Amino acid sequence: MALRVTNNMIMKSANTNINGTKVHVDKTNNQMTTQQKISRPSEDPVIAVRSLRLQTSLSKIDQYYEKNIPDADKWMDVTGTALTNMASLISDMRTLAVQGANGPNTQDDRNTILSQLRALQEQIYHEGDADYAGRTVFTGFHTNKTLTFQADEPDTNYEIKERLSFENMEEFRYFAGETDISEVEKDLAGTDTTIPDIQETKFQRLRLSYDKISDIQSISIINKGAYETDRTNIALSTETPAAEGTPRSVTPVDTGTVSGGTYSGITSVKVYPSEKEWEAASTKDPKEKSVEDNEIVVIRETGELIFGKTIAADIQSGKASIDVTYDKKGFDKGELRPEYYHDSVDYTDPSFGKEITYDKFEEKLVKDDTGSKKTVSKKNYDINYTIATNQEIAVNLEADSVFDTRIMQDIKDMTDAVTDAINAHDRVAKIKSMMSEGRYADDDSQKKLSKWLTEAEKEASYADDHLDKWFSTVLGHCDTYEGEINLANTRLGCKQDQLIMVEKRMSEQQETVMELQSENDNLDLSDIILKYTAAYTAYQSSLTAAGRLGQQTLLNYI
Repeated sequence: MALRVTNNMIMKSANTNINGTKVHVDKTNNQMTTQQKISRPSEDPVIAVRSLRLQTSLSKIDQYYEKNIPDADKWMDVTGTALTNMASLISDMRTLAVQGANGPNTQDDRNTILSQLRALQEQIYHEGDADYAGRTVFTGFHTNKTLTFQADEPDTNYEIKERLSFENMEEFRYFAGETDISEVEKDLAGTDTTIPDIQETKFQRLRLSYDKISDIQSISIINKGAYETDRTNIALSTETPAAEGTPRSVTPVDTGTVSGGTYSGITSVKVYPSEKEWEAASTKDPKEKSVEDNEIVVIRETGELIFGKTIAADIQSGKASIDVTYDKKGFDKGELRPEYYHDSVDYTDPSFGKEITYDKFEEKLVKDDTGSKKTVSKKNYDINYTIATNQEIAVNLEADSVFDTRIMQDIKDMTDAVTDAINAHDRVAKIKSMMSEGRYADDDSQKKLSKWLTEAEKEASYADDHLDKWFSTVLGHCDTYEGEINLANTRLGCKQDQLIMVEKRMSEQQETVMELQSENDNLDLSDIILKYTAAYTAYQSSLTAAGRLGQQTLLNYI
């Protein structure tokens, strides 16, 4: 039996068709306007989920490619510029050392070298304060602090534990006796005085990173690979525990207490405030700066440890390391902050419990059947940037791998050597000038001046020889410093090469993900115009058909 179709049913069907084509026109119209496949997730959940995933991936890539990588690259650029400038300063230092070593130099030459050394001294560590966007690049995690002291800080007080090696030991010349023009004038006036006999001695020494130390607390010597029971400890001060609200009290002692280990045969460790006190303590005639074979001398003014022959030989044969704990109160502008190089404690705030401890090294005990060995390793404070998914890069270089603390001490020694030579030749010139004066023309005055001149010329000869030889030694040090900077530059270059490769990969990934997202989300404009035209034509056709249906009545068939 045929289904009876009424006019009402036909009209309802026509309305449904019109609405359907109208929805399709609206959808294609939206697509043509936005060029997006969907406007709501419910339209196509698969496209929506895939779009969210691609957008998340693209956001991460944009963060790496447009922010993290450029930021890391600029950080490294600042670091590279500082390294280049530092290498230039070391080259200047080398030039001055060559000039000083290739004597003879005139007094004008020495004065020129001295002025250049002083300028270099002011600038040498300034590059270590380089910063990027307010963050210091060589100070590890302490990016809000500078590498060096920015002003003289006379009240700043640190306890420093410095680790030295037998490799840092070097021969150095020490001189006793000095021609004093005031003593020459007294001698000529008839006052009983003694013409000094200039003496030169040579010893093996180690230099601390700082001079003008307040107190040296202890020295610990241990041979390479030795056990803890073979560690020689030398106590050089006594410390009184601080009560709350009061600064700690450290009392220096002149002779240390030696205990344990291979070096327990050290007869004494003597601490002198300066080289003058060391010279004054000499019992020899003529006086000379001396160290007994089994003795260690510490000079607080210059930060030197001077070793007797036997101890020096034993330390070198044992390839020993030397840990020195000392106090330094007062730092000059431009000096390095201790925390970036050594285990240290800042006691500047005298309040109880207000000290700040900085750990640069960590010690571990490795045990075996014989005993325990102590190993020491440096802590690294890397600033890591995430430059790709699951990939980080340390953008920073730490100061202790670039800016050697011995550079400043070398410049100070060079400055002292030039100053001593200038002063010695000034005294020679002064005595010669006095010999030409009429008031000293008598034979007695001439004989006295001749004796003083002989000693002054001997002193000047020693000063020139020391200048030549020490500057030659510094040339070798410059090779080491340049090697450290070149190594740092190589490490930085490797990181920059890695960054360039990752940047290229991120660029390609960004382009790929953007294409995938476009394919997933977007429609081609020409295609959507065709679809819209077809939908609109269908809509117009449905309207036409419905209009014709409405025109037909029963009268048309009568």
